[in-house]
Amino acid sequence: MAMVSLSSEGKTNPLVAGYAGAVVTVLIWATWVLATRHTAATPLGTIDIGLIRYGVPALLLAPVWLRTGLLPNPVPARLVVVMVAGAGALFFQVTAAALHTTPAAPGGILLGGSMPLATALIGITLFGERPDRMRLAGLAAIVAGVVILLAASLQKSGMTMTGFLLLPLGAVLWAGFTHAFRRSGLSALEGAALIAVWSFLIHLVLAALFGTHLGEASLPDLALQVTSQGILSGLIATFAYGTAIRTLGGSQAAAFTAITPVLATLGGAVFLGESFGAAEITAALVVGAGVALSTGVLSPKR
Repeated sequence: MAMVSLSSEGKTNPLVAGYAGAVVTVLIWATWVLATRHTAATPLGTIDIGLIRYGVPALLLAPVWLRTGLLPNPVPARLVVVMVAGAGALFFQVTAAALHTTPAAPGGILLGGSMPLATALIGITLFGERPDRMRLAGLAAIVAGVVILLAASLQKSGMTMTGFLLLPLGAVLWAGFTHAFRRSGLSALEGAALIAVWSFLIHLVLAALFGTHLGEASLPDLALQVTSQGILSGLIATFAYGTAIRTLGGSQAAAFTAITPVLATLGGAVFLGESFGAAEITAALVVGAGVALSTGVLSPKR
């Protein structure tokens, strides 16, 4: 919560809050990729994980969505739909289904690497955004780094057709959320609450239709998912990313998501015993430079 109060202390503090929110988001997302992949070895299905991911923040943020209502006025209903689909139930079901059948490293690379590109393309084609040469160079570097990582990863572990189809779709959904939230006028906390409660309600309907396996999971598995999905990803990361969008802008905030594949690959090396060599180091440097350029840090001041 402390990040929101920074905006009243000076002109530079909101940028600090935005960068901090973006960094927190990618750190959590890197662990989310690994935690979601881990559930493939447990009785928990995507509906079960969705109930946890959105049920925890829906409960904790109940005072917020009870105050704003499920359709806050004067936010257009279409923006609410895009936000809930892009960062809520549909996004989660698409990406979780893909990660259940795709190795964590290439899955994280394809999802996280596609997000900034999809966000930039939507901004350019639909909203008339005109990134300068530095930001375009940054996007090109991100794409190059992701290609290096993906090529190296595919040599070690296979990518399923499900992953190839669904993960870019998930990136497009998230890009839609990024632009919709920026235009909604909602605060980061209000956006997180709205996405959580609607997505939880949707998952309750899915559980009623298709059943749930929550009772079959062990307590350690449930505790891991409550922490990684509900508290970290569902609550903290959604709030942090909303803060980044509010202060940096949609395309600039989304550029940070390209760091997620690098961190996921590092996590795979540390926690899963996967190899980490020259290709991964090169990709990390290239993506890091691309993110720096894409955020506009080195762009000419207007």
